[in-house]
Amino acid sequence: MQSKNYSDTIISLDFKEDKTISKDNNQPLLNRNIKSKEVRLIDNDGNNHGVVPTQKALLMAEDKGLDLIVVSPNQEPPVAKILDYGKYKYEIEKRAKESKKKQHTVEIKEVKVRYKIDVHDYNVKINSIKKFIAGGNKVKLVVMLRGREMQHNHLAYDLANRFLTDLEGEKLTVEKKPSMDGRNVVTILAP
Repeated sequence: MQSKNYSDTIISLDFKEDKTISKDNNQPLLNRNIKSKEVRLIDNDGNNHGVVPTQKALLMAEDKGLDLIVVSPNQEPPVAKILDYGKYKYEIEKRAKESKKKQHTVEIKEVKVRYKIDVHDYNVKINSIKKFIAGGNKVKLVVMLRGREMQHNHLAYDLANRFLTDLEGEKLTVEKKPSMDGRNVVTILAP
C-alpha cells in the first residue's frame, strides 16, 4: 500500500467558528461538519498520527473509504478517528443496551390499608410486603384515614408500628418511620 503525500492538496473549508460539538448532542461530528482547524488523529488501525490539519485528516479518511468522526470533542484539539460511521453507531447502541440490561431500577410498591383491618387481610398485606422486599423493591405502607377517623390517628400509628414489629425478622431497613402525610400515616421500607 502506497502512502500519499497530502501536503500539496488543499481543500477550502470555512473556519469562522471553532465548534466541535454538533447541534444534536446525541450525534458526533463527522466529515465536513468538523469545524476545528486541527484534530488529534487516530486511524482505523488504532495508530496515533498526532495533531493533523482537518483537511489532511478528511483526505485520509476519504482515501480509505471511511468517515472522520470526532470521538472526544472536549479536548484541545478534538480527538478524531477514522471509522465506518454505521459500524461505530451500531457498537455504541449495543453497549448502551448492555448497560441498560445490567441496571436494576428500584420501584416503590405501595401497600394501602385502613386501620380497621381484619386478621386475614393483615396477613395478606404482610406477605405482599415480604414479597416486594425480597424482589429488591422499596415498599410504601400507607394507612388511610377518612373523615372522623383523623381524630383517632393514634390507631393508624399503632397499626404501622405493628407492621414494623411483625417484619423485624426480615432483611429490611426503615427509611421513613410512621408519620402523618395529609390524611395518611406513611412508612417507607427498603430492602
